Amino acid sequence: MDKLKILTAGGDLRQIYCADKLAEKYKSDLVGFDSDFLPYKHLFGSPGEELREIYDALVLPVMPLNSDGNINTPCSRNPLKIEDIIPLLKKDALIFTGRTDSRLDDYFPGNDKIDYMSREELALNNAIPTAEGAVKLAMENLPVTLNGLPVLIVGLGRIGTALAEILKGFGADVTAAVRNAAGAAKSRILGIKSICTKDMDGSFGLVFNTVPSQIFDGARLEMFPWETLFIDLASRPGGFDMNAASIQGKKVLWALGIPGKSAPVTAGKYVGETVINILEERGACHA
Repeated sequence: MDKLKILTAGGDLRQIYCADKLAEKYKSDLVGFDSDFLPYKHLFGSPGEELREIYDALVLPVMPLNSDGNINTPCSRNPLKIEDIIPLLKKDALIFTGRTDSRLDDYFPGNDKIDYMSREELALNNAIPTAEGAVKLAMENLPVTLNGLPVLIVGLGRIGTALAEILKGFGADVTAAVRNAAGAAKSRILGIKSICTKDMDGSFGLVFNTVPSQIFDGARLEMFPWETLFIDLASRPGGFDMNAASIQGKKVLWALGIPGKSAPVTAGKYVGETVINILEERGACHA
């Protein structure tokens, strides 16, 4: 059988390597990138080159549309209108996107829309580049070494677990803020200390939050000295009262989308692998 044809449109550097991964099994094309961003000109052709295929699937960015309603193209000087992509797709083409966006229903009312970021394997894979990027960010903003530094991780899920392992390697004094006995048991297995979230104190020089709920309100922030660095890894609405942090002079870095910034090659290949997994689960054929 003929290979499936997949078009990756727009996005950051991750999408380049997503398209590259897809090319291992399918006919893969890319649009929405200026030439200076493309390391694979031999594979993806020249920017502006006319696309002549009719595609079985469209892979949109993690944030699919911008405020103007165009496809998000941070790596292109020119807008990419979704209306220009629709004629390149089969009527029943699959639409892959990193976030749900109701505006896509207007453009693709009868198409299956699949949120690849909600997949467990991608969340697990992304935990490592997220944790590595967060530690890198901390080292760039701390005036002290991680070695011996009291560090608090709020939430011991996928990212929190990866953070604990990396920070232990630096010799940090790691404590996890947990909600229950299961979290305390997980901390013991990881070889780190634990504290109940409600009993957190201000004795930490570095705090990573992974919980998307406002745990750090003004009163809790006041417990910490001004030199404590806070790094919020949680999705919206985040874990901090940013207005209170600003008034108190506390340094809070809200680090969204770390995988795409710190390890776009790895993160992009993970997205491509996830799309391949979804297609194979749906019984898609390839040569």
